[in-house]
Amino acid sequence: MLHMQEQETSICAAGDSAAYQRTAAFDDDIVIVAAYRTAICKAKRGGFKDTHPDDLLGEVLKALIEKTNVNPSEVGDIVVGTVLAPGSQRATECRMAAFYAGFPETVPIRTVNRQCSSGLQAVADVAGSIKAGFYDIGIGAGLECMTLDNIQPVPPVNPRADSFAQARDCLLPMGITSENVAQRYGVTRLEQDLAAVDSHRKAAAATSSGKFKDEIIPISTKIVDPKTGEEKSVIISVDDGIRPQSNIADLSKLKPAFKKDGATTAGNSSQLSDGAGAVLLTKRSVAVQKGLPILGVFRSFAAVGVDPALMGIGPAVAIPAAVKAAGLELGNIDLFEINEAFASQYVYCCKKLELDPEQVNVNGGAIALGHPLGATGARCVATLLHEMKRRGKDCRFGVISMCIGTGMGAAAVFERGDCVDELCNARAVGSSDLLSRDAL
Repeated sequence: MLHMQEQETSICAAGDSAAYQRTAAFDDDIVIVAAYRTAICKAKRGGFKDTHPDDLLGEVLKALIEKTNVNPSEVGDIVVGTVLAPGSQRATECRMAAFYAGFPETVPIRTVNRQCSSGLQAVADVAGSIKAGFYDIGIGAGLECMTLDNIQPVPPVNPRADSFAQARDCLLPMGITSENVAQRYGVTRLEQDLAAVDSHRKAAAATSSGKFKDEIIPISTKIVDPKTGEEKSVIISVDDGIRPQSNIADLSKLKPAFKKDGATTAGNSSQLSDGAGAVLLTKRSVAVQKGLPILGVFRSFAAVGVDPALMGIGPAVAIPAAVKAAGLELGNIDLFEINEAFASQYVYCCKKLELDPEQVNVNGGAIALGHPLGATGARCVATLLHEMKRRGKDCRFGVISMCIGTGMGAAAVFERGDCVDELCNARAVGSSDLLSRDAL
Protein backbone atom coordinates (compact mmCIF):
# COMPACT_ATOMS: atom_id res chain seq x y z
CA MET A 1 0.00 0.00 0.00
CA LEU A 2 2.82 2.35 0.94
CA HIS A 3 4.59 1.59 -2.36
CA MET A 4 1.40 2.36 -4.30
CA GLN A 5 1.03 5.63 -2.38
CA GLU A 6 4.58 6.69 -3.25
CA GLN A 7 4.03 5.81 -6.89
CA GLU A 8 0.77 7.78 -6.98
CA THR A 9 2.43 10.83 -5.43
CA SER A 10 5.18 10.75 -8.06
CA ILE A 11 2.60 10.77 -10.85
CA CYS A 12 0.31 13.34 -9.25
CA ALA A 13 3.21 15.72 -8.67
CA ALA A 14 3.49 16.31 -12.39
CA GLY A 15 2.35 19.94 -12.52
CA ASP A 16 3.05 22.01 -15.63
CA SER A 17 4.85 20.13 -18.40
CA ALA A 18 6.46 17.13 -16.72
CA ALA A 19 6.27 14.66 -13.89
CA TYR A 20 9.15 15.50 -11.60
CA GLN A 21 10.03 13.66 -8.42
CA ARG A 22 10.83 16.06 -5.61
CA THR A 23 13.10 14.96 -2.79
CA ALA A 24 13.03 15.63 0.91
CA ALA A 25 15.77 18.19 0.33
CA PHE A 26 13.28 20.68 -1.15
CA ASP A 27 14.59 23.54 1.03
CA ASP A 28 18.11 22.78 -0.16
CA ASP A 29 17.26 23.43 -3.82
CA ILE A 30 19.80 25.77 -5.38
CA VAL A 31 17.83 28.74 -6.67
CA ILE A 32 18.54 31.82 -8.74
CA VAL A 33 17.09 34.98 -7.22
CA ALA A 34 18.43 37.46 -9.78
CA ALA A 35 20.14 37.39 -13.17
CA TYR A 36 21.19 40.48 -15.10
CA ARG A 37 23.47 41.43 -17.95
CA THR A 38 24.78 44.41 -19.82
CA ALA A 39 23.78 45.01 -23.38
CA ILE A 40 26.00 43.06 -25.78
CA CYS A 41 27.99 45.39 -28.02
CA LYS A 42 30.16 44.95 -31.10
CA ALA A 43 33.87 44.72 -30.32
CA LYS A 44 35.94 47.72 -31.46
CA ARG A 45 32.93 49.45 -33.03
CA GLY A 46 30.12 49.19 -30.49
CA GLY A 47 28.88 50.98 -27.41
CA PHE A 48 31.50 49.53 -25.04
CA LYS A 49 34.59 50.01 -27.21
CA ASP A 50 35.91 52.62 -24.76
CA THR A 51 34.65 51.01 -21.55
CA HIS A 52 36.98 49.22 -19.15
CA PRO A 53 36.09 45.56 -18.56
CA ASP A 54 36.10 46.00 -14.77
CA ASP A 55 33.49 48.75 -15.15
CA LEU A 56 31.21 46.39 -17.09
CA LEU A 57 31.46 43.68 -14.44
CA GLY A 58 31.20 46.16 -11.58
CA GLU A 59 27.86 47.46 -12.83
CA VAL A 60 26.16 44.06 -13.08
CA LEU A 61 27.50 43.00 -9.68
CA LYS A 62 26.20 46.24 -8.20
CA ALA A 63 22.80 45.67 -9.81
CA LEU A 64 22.44 42.24 -8.18
CA ILE A 65 22.91 43.75 -4.73
CA GLU A 66 20.78 46.84 -5.31
CA LYS A 67 17.84 44.97 -6.82
CA THR A 68 17.76 42.19 -4.22
CA ASN A 69 18.88 44.16 -1.13
CA VAL A 70 21.14 41.26 -0.21
CA ASN A 71 23.88 42.31 2.20
CA PRO A 72 27.06 42.07 0.08
CA SER A 73 29.04 40.85 3.08
CA GLU A 74 26.89 37.69 3.12
CA VAL A 75 28.10 36.61 -0.34
CA GLY A 76 30.43 33.63 0.12
CA ASP A 77 32.22 33.84 -3.23
CA ILE A 78 32.07 35.44 -6.67
CA VAL A 79 33.14 33.30 -9.64
CA VAL A 80 33.68 35.02 -13.00
CA GLY A 81 33.89 33.19 -16.31
CA THR A 82 36.34 34.87 -18.66
CA VAL A 83 38.42 33.61 -21.56
CA LEU A 84 40.78 35.81 -23.57
CA ALA A 85 42.45 38.21 -21.13
CA PRO A 86 45.67 37.12 -19.38
CA GLY A 87 44.59 35.21 -16.28
CA SER A 88 46.29 37.22 -13.56
CA GLN A 89 45.32 40.54 -15.16
CA ARG A 90 41.65 39.62 -15.47
CA ALA A 91 41.58 38.21 -11.93
CA THR A 92 42.85 41.55 -10.64
CA GLU A 93 40.28 43.46 -12.71
CA CYS A 94 37.50 41.28 -11.29
CA ARG A 95 38.63 41.97 -7.74
CA MET A 96 38.61 45.69 -8.53
CA ALA A 97 35.10 45.39 -10.02
CA ALA A 98 33.83 43.86 -6.77
CA PHE A 99 35.06 46.89 -4.86
CA TYR A 100 33.41 49.24 -7.36
CA ALA A 101 30.17 47.34 -6.76
CA GLY A 102 30.34 47.84 -2.99
CA PHE A 103 31.54 44.42 -1.84
CA PRO A 104 33.71 44.47 1.29
CA GLU A 105 37.26 43.14 1.28
CA THR A 106 36.04 39.99 3.07
CA VAL A 107 34.23 38.69 -0.05
CA PRO A 108 36.57 36.63 -2.28
CA ILE A 109 36.48 36.40 -6.05
CA ARG A 110 38.05 34.14 -8.66
CA THR A 111 37.94 33.49 -12.36
CA VAL A 112 37.21 30.30 -14.32
CA ASN A 113 38.01 29.50 -17.94
CA ARG A 114 36.33 26.71 -19.82
CA GLN A 115 36.31 28.62 -23.09
CA CYS A 116 32.84 29.56 -24.36
CA SER A 117 31.06 27.87 -21.45
CA SER A 118 32.93 29.88 -18.81
CA GLY A 119 29.94 31.97 -17.74
CA LEU A 120 27.76 28.87 -17.35
CA GLN A 121 30.62 27.05 -15.61
CA ALA A 122 30.84 29.92 -13.12
CA VAL A 123 27.15 29.53 -12.29
CA ALA A 124 27.55 25.74 -11.98
CA ASP A 125 30.61 26.15 -9.74
CA VAL A 126 28.69 28.42 -7.39
CA ALA A 127 25.68 26.08 -7.38
CA GLY A 128 27.97 23.16 -6.52
CA SER A 129 29.68 25.08 -3.73
CA ILE A 130 26.38 26.06 -2.15
CA LYS A 131 25.20 22.44 -2.43
CA ALA A 132 28.41 21.28 -0.74
CA GLY A 133 27.85 23.68 2.14
CA PHE A 134 30.84 25.92 1.48
CA TYR A 135 28.60 28.99 1.70
CA ASP A 136 24.91 29.91 1.39
CA ILE A 137 24.96 32.77 -1.12
CA GLY A 138 27.20 33.14 -4.17
CA ILE A 139 27.47 34.90 -7.52
CA GLY A 140 28.29 33.29 -10.87
CA ALA A 141 29.26 35.87 -13.48
CA GLY A 142 30.85 36.29 -16.88
CA LEU A 143 32.95 38.97 -18.57
CA GLU A 144 34.58 39.46 -21.94
CA CYS A 145 36.01 42.51 -23.64
CA MET A 146 36.90 41.46 -27.17
CA THR A 147 37.71 45.06 -28.05
CA LEU A 148 40.83 44.68 -25.93
CA ASP A 149 41.46 40.96 -26.02
CA ASN A 150 41.51 39.37 -29.44
CA ILE A 151 41.39 35.71 -30.43
CA GLN A 152 45.03 35.13 -31.23
CA PRO A 153 46.64 32.37 -33.29
CA VAL A 154 48.00 29.66 -31.05
CA PRO A 155 51.75 30.21 -30.50
CA PRO A 156 54.27 27.47 -31.31
CA VAL A 157 53.51 24.39 -29.24
CA ASN A 158 55.10 21.13 -28.24
CA PRO A 159 56.21 19.26 -31.42
CA ARG A 160 54.85 16.14 -29.76
CA ALA A 161 51.34 17.28 -30.75
CA ASP A 162 52.08 16.18 -34.31
CA SER A 163 52.12 12.58 -33.11
CA PHE A 164 48.65 12.84 -31.54
CA ALA A 165 45.90 13.65 -34.03
CA GLN A 166 43.42 14.86 -31.44
CA ALA A 167 46.02 16.97 -29.65
CA ARG A 168 46.88 18.54 -33.01
CA ASP A 169 43.20 19.15 -33.72
CA CYS A 170 42.94 21.19 -30.51
CA LEU A 171 44.90 23.84 -32.42
CA LEU A 172 42.46 24.08 -35.33
CA PRO A 173 40.87 27.52 -35.84
CA MET A 174 37.28 27.45 -34.66
CA GLY A 175 36.08 28.40 -38.15
CA ILE A 176 37.69 25.28 -39.59
CA THR A 177 35.89 23.11 -37.04
CA SER A 178 32.68 24.78 -38.21
CA GLU A 179 33.46 23.78 -41.78
CA ASN A 180 34.22 20.25 -40.59
CA VAL A 181 30.79 19.97 -38.97
CA ALA A 182 29.04 21.30 -42.07
CA GLN A 183 30.91 18.90 -44.32
CA ARG A 184 30.60 15.83 -42.08
CA TYR A 185 26.89 16.24 -41.38
CA GLY A 186 25.72 17.87 -44.59
CA VAL A 187 24.70 21.30 -43.28
CA THR A 188 24.27 23.48 -46.35
CA ARG A 189 25.19 27.12 -46.84
CA LEU A 190 21.50 27.95 -47.26
CA GLU A 191 20.61 26.28 -43.95
CA GLN A 192 23.32 28.29 -42.23
CA ASP A 193 22.24 31.60 -43.76
CA LEU A 194 18.59 30.88 -42.92
CA ALA A 195 19.57 30.28 -39.30
CA ALA A 196 21.37 33.63 -39.27
CA VAL A 197 18.39 35.50 -40.70
CA ASP A 198 16.14 33.81 -38.14
CA SER A 199 18.44 34.80 -35.28
CA HIS A 200 18.38 38.48 -36.28
CA ARG A 201 14.62 38.41 -36.87
CA LYS A 202 13.88 37.00 -33.42
CA ALA A 203 16.37 39.26 -31.64
CA ALA A 204 14.96 42.34 -33.38
CA ALA A 205 11.41 41.34 -32.39
CA ALA A 206 12.46 40.74 -28.78
CA THR A 207 14.19 44.13 -28.64
CA SER A 208 11.32 46.08 -30.18
CA SER A 209 8.80 44.46 -27.83
CA GLY A 210 10.95 45.33 -24.80
CA LYS A 211 11.63 41.74 -23.75
CA PHE A 212 15.27 42.39 -22.88
CA LYS A 213 14.53 45.32 -20.57
CA ASP A 214 14.00 42.99 -17.62
CA GLU A 215 17.49 41.55 -17.92
CA ILE A 216 19.66 44.43 -19.22
CA ILE A 217 21.30 46.86 -16.81
CA PRO A 218 21.82 50.26 -18.51
CA ILE A 219 25.47 51.30 -18.38
CA SER A 220 26.57 54.94 -18.20
CA THR A 221 29.83 55.22 -20.09
CA LYS A 222 31.63 57.16 -22.81
CA ILE A 223 32.34 56.78 -26.50
CA VAL A 224 35.47 58.38 -27.94
CA ASP A 225 35.54 59.63 -31.52
CA PRO A 226 38.60 57.91 -33.05
CA LYS A 227 39.26 60.86 -35.37
CA THR A 228 38.84 63.83 -33.03
CA GLY A 229 39.34 62.20 -29.62
CA GLU A 230 36.12 63.85 -28.46
CA GLU A 231 34.37 62.04 -25.61
CA LYS A 232 30.61 61.66 -25.54
CA SER A 233 28.66 60.48 -22.49
CA VAL A 234 26.15 57.75 -23.32
CA ILE A 235 23.86 55.22 -21.65
CA ILE A 236 24.08 51.80 -23.29
CA SER A 237 20.99 49.65 -22.79
CA VAL A 238 20.37 47.96 -26.17
CA ASP A 239 22.28 45.17 -27.92
CA ASP A 240 23.90 46.87 -30.91
CA GLY A 241 24.81 43.92 -33.15
CA ILE A 242 21.28 43.08 -34.27
CA ARG A 243 20.55 43.60 -37.97
CA PRO A 244 16.73 43.63 -38.38
CA GLN A 245 17.03 43.83 -42.17
CA SER A 246 19.22 40.73 -42.48
CA ASN A 247 18.17 38.63 -45.48
CA ILE A 248 19.26 35.67 -47.55
CA ALA A 249 20.09 37.75 -50.62
CA ASP A 250 22.66 39.83 -48.74
CA LEU A 251 24.10 36.93 -46.74
CA SER A 252 24.57 34.82 -49.87
CA LYS A 253 26.96 37.45 -51.26
CA LEU A 254 29.43 37.04 -48.38
CA LYS A 255 32.60 35.08 -49.05
CA PRO A 256 33.59 32.11 -46.88
CA ALA A 257 35.73 33.33 -44.00
CA PHE A 258 37.87 30.28 -43.24
CA LYS A 259 37.99 28.02 -46.29
CA LYS A 260 37.92 28.91 -49.96
CA ASP A 261 35.08 26.54 -50.83
CA GLY A 262 33.50 26.68 -47.38
CA ALA A 263 30.12 27.85 -46.11
CA THR A 264 31.00 29.61 -42.86
CA THR A 265 30.92 33.39 -43.27
CA ALA A 266 30.99 36.48 -41.09
CA GLY A 267 27.23 36.61 -41.54
CA ASN A 268 26.41 33.14 -40.24
CA SER A 269 28.89 33.12 -37.35
CA SER A 270 28.66 34.68 -33.90
CA GLN A 271 29.86 38.25 -33.51
CA LEU A 272 32.92 39.39 -31.55
CA SER A 273 31.47 41.29 -28.61
CA ASP A 274 31.90 43.08 -25.29
CA GLY A 275 29.61 42.39 -22.34
CA ALA A 276 29.08 41.04 -18.83
CA GLY A 277 26.44 39.19 -16.85
CA ALA A 278 25.90 38.06 -13.25
CA VAL A 279 23.66 35.57 -11.46
CA LEU A 280 22.87 35.48 -7.72
CA LEU A 281 22.34 31.99 -6.28
CA THR A 282 21.39 30.67 -2.86
CA LYS A 283 19.48 27.85 -1.16
CA ARG A 284 15.70 27.91 -1.33
CA SER A 285 15.49 28.06 2.46
CA VAL A 286 17.70 31.16 2.56
CA ALA A 287 15.73 32.84 -0.22
CA VAL A 288 12.45 32.18 1.60
CA GLN A 289 13.90 33.38 4.90
CA LYS A 290 15.06 36.64 3.31
CA GLY A 291 11.92 37.13 1.26
CA LEU A 292 13.83 36.96 -2.03
CA PRO A 293 12.03 36.15 -5.28
CA ILE A 294 12.91 32.79 -6.84
CA LEU A 295 13.53 33.34 -10.54
CA GLY A 296 14.71 29.81 -11.26
CA VAL A 297 15.98 26.54 -9.81
CA PHE A 298 19.33 25.07 -10.85
CA ARG A 299 18.57 21.43 -11.63
CA SER A 300 21.66 19.94 -13.29
CA PHE A 301 24.88 20.58 -15.17
CA ALA A 302 26.99 18.46 -17.51
CA ALA A 303 30.26 19.05 -19.31
CA VAL A 304 31.30 16.49 -21.94
CA GLY A 305 34.14 15.86 -24.36
CA VAL A 306 33.83 15.41 -28.13
CA ASP A 307 36.18 15.21 -31.13
CA PRO A 308 38.25 18.46 -31.15
CA ALA A 309 37.94 18.63 -34.96
CA LEU A 310 34.15 18.71 -34.58
CA MET A 311 33.95 20.79 -31.42
CA GLY A 312 30.64 22.40 -32.48
CA ILE A 313 28.67 19.20 -31.87
CA GLY A 314 29.19 19.58 -28.11
CA PRO A 315 25.59 20.61 -27.27
CA ALA A 316 24.18 17.54 -29.02
CA VAL A 317 26.03 15.41 -26.46
CA ALA A 318 25.89 17.69 -23.41
CA ILE A 319 22.15 18.41 -23.52
CA PRO A 320 21.03 14.75 -23.22
CA ALA A 321 23.55 14.27 -20.40
CA ALA A 322 22.28 17.28 -18.42
CA VAL A 323 18.63 16.39 -19.02
CA LYS A 324 19.22 12.83 -17.81
CA ALA A 325 21.05 14.13 -14.73
CA ALA A 326 17.97 16.21 -13.90
CA GLY A 327 15.80 13.09 -14.03
CA LEU A 328 13.99 14.32 -17.14
CA GLU A 329 13.60 13.46 -20.79
CA LEU A 330 14.27 15.73 -23.74
CA GLY A 331 10.55 16.06 -24.39
CA ASN A 332 10.10 17.63 -20.93
CA ILE A 333 12.15 20.69 -21.89
CA ASP A 334 10.10 23.71 -22.91
CA LEU A 335 12.83 26.17 -23.94
CA PHE A 336 16.41 25.90 -25.16
CA GLU A 337 19.16 28.52 -25.29
CA ILE A 338 21.89 27.06 -27.52
CA ASN A 339 24.84 29.30 -28.25
CA GLU A 340 25.11 30.08 -31.95
CA ALA A 341 28.89 29.99 -32.18
CA PHE A 342 28.46 29.06 -35.83
CA ALA A 343 25.25 28.41 -37.72
CA SER A 344 26.67 25.09 -38.94
CA GLN A 345 26.94 23.56 -35.48
CA TYR A 346 23.76 25.20 -34.22
CA VAL A 347 21.75 23.76 -37.12
CA TYR A 348 23.36 20.35 -36.68
CA CYS A 349 22.63 20.18 -32.94
CA CYS A 350 18.99 21.17 -33.40
CA LYS A 351 18.54 18.55 -36.12
CA LYS A 352 20.39 15.84 -34.22
CA LEU A 353 18.24 16.33 -31.12
CA GLU A 354 15.08 16.82 -33.24
CA LEU A 355 14.25 20.05 -31.41
CA ASP A 356 11.17 22.11 -32.20
CA PRO A 357 12.41 25.39 -33.76
CA GLU A 358 9.69 27.23 -31.84
CA GLN A 359 11.40 26.25 -28.58
CA VAL A 360 15.00 27.17 -29.42
CA ASN A 361 16.57 30.63 -29.08
CA VAL A 362 13.16 32.24 -29.15
CA ASN A 363 14.71 35.70 -28.69
CA GLY A 364 17.60 35.20 -31.08
CA GLY A 365 21.11 33.99 -30.35
CA ALA A 366 24.78 34.83 -30.64
CA ILE A 367 24.69 35.39 -34.41
CA ALA A 368 22.46 38.40 -33.78
CA LEU A 369 23.20 39.35 -30.18
CA GLY A 370 26.92 38.62 -30.14
CA HIS A 371 29.14 36.20 -28.24
CA PRO A 372 31.32 37.78 -25.53
CA LEU A 373 32.98 34.43 -24.82
CA GLY A 374 33.18 34.37 -21.02
CA ALA A 375 29.91 36.24 -20.53
CA THR A 376 27.66 34.22 -22.84
CA GLY A 377 26.70 31.59 -20.25
CA ALA A 378 25.63 34.20 -17.70
CA ARG A 379 23.81 36.13 -20.43
CA CYS A 380 21.89 33.00 -21.40
CA VAL A 381 20.81 32.40 -17.80
CA ALA A 382 19.33 35.89 -17.64
CA THR A 383 17.63 35.56 -21.02
CA LEU A 384 16.24 32.07 -20.38
CA LEU A 385 14.89 32.65 -16.87
CA HIS A 386 13.21 35.94 -17.69
CA GLU A 387 11.56 34.35 -20.74
CA MET A 388 10.40 31.39 -18.63
CA LYS A 389 8.93 33.80 -16.09
CA ARG A 390 7.00 35.60 -18.85
CA ARG A 391 5.57 32.33 -20.16
CA GLY A 392 4.47 31.13 -16.74
CA LYS A 393 2.86 27.72 -16.33
CA ASP A 394 3.33 26.88 -20.01
CA CYS A 395 7.09 26.76 -19.48
CA ARG A 396 8.55 24.69 -16.68
CA PHE A 397 12.03 23.50 -17.72
CA GLY A 398 14.71 25.18 -19.79
CA VAL A 399 18.17 24.23 -21.02
CA ILE A 400 21.28 26.30 -21.76
CA SER A 401 24.08 24.79 -23.81
CA MET A 402 27.13 25.68 -25.86
CA CYS A 403 30.03 24.10 -27.69
CA ILE A 404 33.54 24.60 -26.31
CA GLY A 405 36.86 25.05 -28.08
CA THR A 406 39.19 22.00 -28.18
CA GLY A 407 36.18 19.69 -28.33
CA MET A 408 33.72 19.90 -25.45
CA GLY A 409 30.15 20.83 -24.70
CA ALA A 410 28.32 22.07 -21.62
CA ALA A 411 24.65 22.19 -20.68
CA ALA A 412 22.52 23.02 -17.65
CA VAL A 413 18.87 22.46 -16.80
CA PHE A 414 16.80 25.11 -15.01
CA GLU A 415 13.27 25.05 -13.63
CA ARG A 416 10.97 28.04 -13.54
CA GLY A 417 11.19 29.62 -10.11
CA ASP A 418 7.52 29.75 -9.17
CA CYS A 419 6.85 26.18 -10.22
CA VAL A 420 6.13 24.25 -7.04
CA ASP A 421 4.42 20.89 -6.81
CA GLU A 422 1.42 21.22 -4.50
CA LEU A 423 1.89 17.80 -2.91
CA CYS A 424 5.50 18.58 -2.09
CA ASN A 425 4.83 22.07 -0.78
CA ALA A 426 2.44 21.08 1.97
CA ARG A 427 1.68 23.46 4.82
CA ALA A 428 1.15 22.50 8.44
CA VAL A 429 -2.51 21.76 9.32
CA GLY A 430 -3.83 23.65 12.31
CA SER A 431 -6.19 20.92 13.51
CA SER A 432 -6.72 17.21 12.91
CA ASP A 433 -10.44 17.44 12.09
CA LEU A 434 -9.88 16.05 8.60
CA LEU A 435 -8.01 12.95 9.78
CA SER A 436 -9.75 9.65 10.39
CA ARG A 437 -9.91 8.52 13.97
CA ASP A 438 -7.62 5.62 13.05
CA ALA A 439 -4.86 8.13 12.42
CA LEU A 440 -5.09 9.71 15.86
